[in-house]
Amino acid sequence: MKRIKLVRITTAPISLRLLITGQPEYMQEHGFEVILISADGDDWAQMPNLDRFQHIKIDMARQISLVKDAKALMQLTKLFRKIKPDIVHSHTPKAGLLAMMAAKASGVPVRVHTLAGMPLMTTSGIRRKILTWAEKMTYTCASEVWPNSKELSKFISQNKMISPEKSRMILNGSSNGIDLSRYSRENLSAERLEELRNLHKISADNFIFLAVGRVVKDKGIEELVEAFSEINIKYPHTRLFILGPFEEANAVSEEVKKVIQNHPKITHIHWSDEVEYYMALASCFIHASHREGFPNVVLQAGAMQCPIICSNITGNIDIVENEEEGNTYMVRDKNALVAQMNWVLNNYGQAQQKAIKLQQKILNNFDRQSVFKAIKQRYVELLKQEGIDVSGIR
Repeated sequence: MKRIKLVRITTAPISLRLLITGQPEYMQEHGFEVILISADGDDWAQMPNLDRFQHIKIDMARQISLVKDAKALMQLTKLFRKIKPDIVHSHTPKAGLLAMMAAKASGVPVRVHTLAGMPLMTTSGIRRKILTWAEKMTYTCASEVWPNSKELSKFISQNKMISPEKSRMILNGSSNGIDLSRYSRENLSAERLEELRNLHKISADNFIFLAVGRVVKDKGIEELVEAFSEINIKYPHTRLFILGPFEEANAVSEEVKKVIQNHPKITHIHWSDEVEYYMALASCFIHASHREGFPNVVLQAGAMQCPIICSNITGNIDIVENEEEGNTYMVRDKNALVAQMNWVLNNYGQAQQKAIKLQQKILNNFDRQSVFKAIKQRYVELLKQEGIDVSGIR
């Protein structure tokens, strides 16, 4: 009985660890032989059950690097010709470009790229042209492209970046769904919540705004910090928690970095594996990002019944689709963000009612196991189209 070889590939191992959490195990348990590929990095050591999979490190740069990119493309082409995968499934822009080109050149029958955001959406000039070419090349080499949101699907279609028959959204969007058993207030430890309250000196009258993600310009952190600084003068009981690492690429200004580090009402946490606990402690979740695919953190916060303020960008508005489910504002507009923060502070009962509606939608549409099953079923359909025996897949 043929065992289907499935390669999952991302540019950096943190994406492999966080974007497809649980999928490698699920696919392996259902009859696939899963091979994981990414660049080197500390996140390999943090991946659960890594010993269950063949894992290969290929040096890939997130930024444009002609020498590194050419070398990685040759290494991947040579690797795919050697291991002969039945499916290569990529995530993240650079891994998508290199993997789809190498897989096409190597004769891999099923080539899938998940589209979860495009850097070109926040660029202009020659850089935008280069990134647009790269996306189009990725889609040309892929058998199918899976945009993980309605708005992303619409964007690539309206901009004539892809043949309509190649584009497919899995279920209602999302690359991985939500682990609803984890992101549930009922399943949290009351003792751990109290420990975190004590650790961060959170008082009963504190109103906690929370942001989760890399501390970079593209995540809207600069507008968020400026907006909070203004709000906090008027409402001294407010606090801002920022959960995510500073990064050098697309870094926030030194001035904003100093505010994050020194403002008495801002708490910066470099990393935590207890995101759900911070969402439970938060009064309001803010996602100020400039570009997204289908942001997991907004799904997670919504599942935790946390009132949400988010920028009106692709991805965010696929989740908070109307003002009955949360509050949206014009992206990059600090004053508009201040206005929404002010509204939530003064209309918190209504904000909580919106959060209840959003939570119900997420519970009904984004369960992780349903997403995994749908991905597996599409794999089977694509393999059958190529005449490949799928009797070993359960």
